[in-house]
Formats: sequence, C-alpha cells, structure tokens
Amino acid sequence: MLDYLGFTHKVGRMVPHVFPIVHDGYTRGVSVPDRRRARNPDPDDLLDARDARAHAAASSPTRAEPSESLRIARPTRANMPCARPTASAVRVPSLARARARAPSARSNASSKPRASARARAGPSGDVKKVVLAYSGGLDTSIILKWLQDTYGCEVVTFTADLGQGEELEPARAKAAQFGVKEIFVDDLREEFVRDYVFPMFRANAVYEGTYLLGTSIARPLIAKRQIEIAKQVGADAVCHGATGKGNDQVRFELGYYGLKPDVKVIAPWREWDLNSRTKLLAYADAAGIPVAQSKRQDAPYSTDANLLHISYEGNALEDPWVEYSEDMFTRSVSPENAPDAPTYIEVDFEKGDPVAIDGVRYSPADMLAKLNELGGANGIGRLDIVESRFVGMKSRGVYETPGGTILLAVRRALETVCLDRGEMHYKDEMMPQYAELVYNGFWFSPEREMMQAAIDKCSESVTGTVRAKLYKGNVIVVGRKADNTLYDDRLSTFEEDGGAYDQKDAAGFIKLQALRLRTLKAAREK
Repeated sequence: MLDYLGFTHKVGRMVPHVFPIVHDGYTRGVSVPDRRRARNPDPDDLLDARDARAHAAASSPTRAEPSESLRIARPTRANMPCARPTASAVRVPSLARARARAPSARSNASSKPRASARARAGPSGDVKKVVLAYSGGLDTSIILKWLQDTYGCEVVTFTADLGQGEELEPARAKAAQFGVKEIFVDDLREEFVRDYVFPMFRANAVYEGTYLLGTSIARPLIAKRQIEIAKQVGADAVCHGATGKGNDQVRFELGYYGLKPDVKVIAPWREWDLNSRTKLLAYADAAGIPVAQSKRQDAPYSTDANLLHISYEGNALEDPWVEYSEDMFTRSVSPENAPDAPTYIEVDFEKGDPVAIDGVRYSPADMLAKLNELGGANGIGRLDIVESRFVGMKSRGVYETPGGTILLAVRRALETVCLDRGEMHYKDEMMPQYAELVYNGFWFSPEREMMQAAIDKCSESVTGTVRAKLYKGNVIVVGRKADNTLYDDRLSTFEEDGGAYDQKDAAGFIKLQALRLRTLKAAREK
C-alpha cells in the first residue's frame, strides 16, 4: 500500500505503511530457474549465491538447465527480519532486463547493487525520464532505486498532500538523497475536495450500496498531476506503485492514458520479482535504503488515507468472518464509547455543496475536515464490507468515512425538498452507473462527464440548510429548509387546505394508471 500520497495498493500483508506484501514465513523457497538466468544473466544481481552461479555454469556453456531452488535458511540471528540478510540466506532476482551475457564473478556478493550497462539503457531503451508518485516511505523509495537500477533513467518525484495527516516535507529530503533533482511536493487538499469529492457527492455516489469510494476518487487527481508534471519536465514515462492484484493499477493507468495517450506507464509490481516482504527488505538493505526496525515487523493492517477516508485491509481482515479490533481505528471512537448526549449541527448548502456548519463558513477541504471531526467524535462512518473488485476478485475492507457519511445524509435530505421528483429519480437511476465508473477508474471518460453535467445542472437548485443529530454512530436528519423549496404544506396537510387540492382529482389519475392492470386481469380471466 502506498500511504502518504493517499493511494493504497492492497495484496495482503505489508511492510508497515507501505506495500502490502505476503509474508510467507522464513523458510519459503525462492525458485529462480537457471534457464531464465541463462537468457537474462546479470553480473550485478543482488545478493546472488555463488554456488548457484557455479551450478548454472556447470550445466551447459550455452544453456543452463533448471537447478534446485535456492531457499531462505531457517530462522537464525543472521536471517531473522530484524537482521540484514546475507548472500547465502536470500537471493533477490535480477532487476535488469538485459540481453544474455555470461555471468561474471563478484568480489563482494552483498555490496551495493548497481545497474548494468544494458540496464542503464532501460529494458526498452526509450525511457529517459519518469515521474514517480513518491511518498517518501520504504515502498516508494525501493521503487525509486529500482527505476534507477533497471531503467537507468532520471526520476522525478511527486508527493501529494490529500489530507492524509502525515508530514510530507521529509519526502523531499529523501528524494534528494537518491540524487533526484526535480522534486514536487504539492498541497492538493482543496482541489481534491472541491473538484473530485464534492462533484462525486452531488451524485450521491455509493458503490455496491455502502462504499463511499474514498480510495477510488483520489486516483484521478494523482494521475492528472503526474501527467501535468510529465509534460512540464519533458518526461516520457510515469510510474505508480499499485500491485497487480489491485484496482488502483487500473485507475491510475486509465487516468494516464485518458490524459496522455502516448505516455509510457511503468508498473513495478508487474515487472519485478520483489514479490515478498523478505525480498523487498533484502533489496532495501543491499541498496542502502534505510529501514526502520518497525518496518521489519509485520504490520497489523494495510492502510490508505486521505481527507475522505481511511481504509484497512490485510492480515486478520483477510478472513471475512473475523471481527476487526477496536484499536485499529484512528478517526473515530466506537459507537459504544461515543457521547451519551447527541450533537446537533446545521449544514448550509449552496448549489449542492456544503459551505458552512452552524453558521461558520469553511473552504472545501476545511469543511470535510470539520465533518470528519464531528463524525469521528460520535462514532460515525465505520464500514465493514466485502467488495467486488474490477480486476476480478473480492476483497474485504474496513473503512472510516465520518465526514462523508454525514455529508451523504444531509445532502440527500436537502435534495428531497429542492429537487423535482423527476430530477431526483432520474439522478437516482444514474447513480449506480456513476459510482461504478468512479470505482473502476473511468473518471476521465466521456460518459462520466456527461452524467456529471446532468448532475451538476440539477444541483443548482440544492441550496438551503439541513439540521442533523449525531448520536452513537448515527446521522439522524431532523430538519431541512430552503428558500426555493418545493414542499407545500397546503398540498400535504391533513387539515383544511383552502382548496389547494381537490381530492376527487385522484380518482381519474388512479384509473388511468390502473387501466393496463385491469385490462390484463380481465383478459386472463376469460
């Protein structure tokens, strides 16, 4: 998972706050067929075992036959996760896509890796500069070094603040340590909420009936900014850290191609062999990438955060029967521990978007942050679901979306008095398709833009105030008002309406609506 940037990639267990990767234990074998090494040998393979080279050379001078798999030794003080792996303990597969060359001896198998001459040209030889979505964490630091080793290209880093609550400036210093000359650290919180979260909420978008799309909606903005930077600095490629199992690889790349059709996309998790926690840590150690002791231990969960939500996946949550632990959550108290007295709030809307709480106006980002604070304090916004991923598998996730949960309820309440029935129901019919487009990464598709135009048009009349009660995990709407309300108490009252509505008129309406049903029933009874 990539944190800090607000993009998360989920495949199981993970290095804390970084890529979720499967940790299969200390004795899992790492098989590297000699046939592949014969096609793609590299004298700079990280931590290559000398006996494996000898075996490959002895098999055939021109073609190596498959040999026994190299295996990670059983736990010792030398190869426990808290210790640096030795050359005999683990082999990191080749990172370069070079033409076959005879292996050469290495004076020091555990020395710092360097790219071969062919690797420095890049696998395809056409990547000179790449824009990397960079958090500054261990995961993206490994990707940065891997890009330099494998493609031999200049790397431009992009770090985005989407309201994840982490200090991002240290990412600048970390990128500079790797020799990066062009470093972008952007505060995108206002743009994120104003141009992505709020438009999505105008549609009341909910995926599979419950999910508020907190992860999905961040991806198009990250992709957009990467492409902008690529054009600005003359880069010919962009790189993301999404795993091959996750939806985010689809979301990022659909965004890239939708904005720059000829861009080259580098997806490390589809190219490298660093597919275990052990291999990632070994690569980091060999490359001189600092690894905190905490990151050598199993993380309890894989997380993603931005202003709209926090998600949790992996580890115990991979079993959909296992209940999540209370200490996992960071944005909300449990409903059981929420205050016994309700919190009343009034939210003002203008043209479909919230602008003030209890009379105090906020910017879009500050508005969502304030709603998060109010919702979290009252145990609001927790969700445990098994969702159907676009890539094909199901995945369980636990989410905290306190502000979004409040916003969805109060905005809908105002729509009920401001929108015509036809507008409301037509928008409701579009919503599932709209939500699926966002979930699947089609933010820049023409169909999403078409629907957005219709949604924004009907939102122009959604101006007014909603009063809500926040209580132990619930958002309870208790009032709504608008200057342009379509609610007319003369039409709905049980008291004297002064002739506003003739109840006899209903008879003709009902008979017209029932005509086909009466005809059908009569015909079938003949």
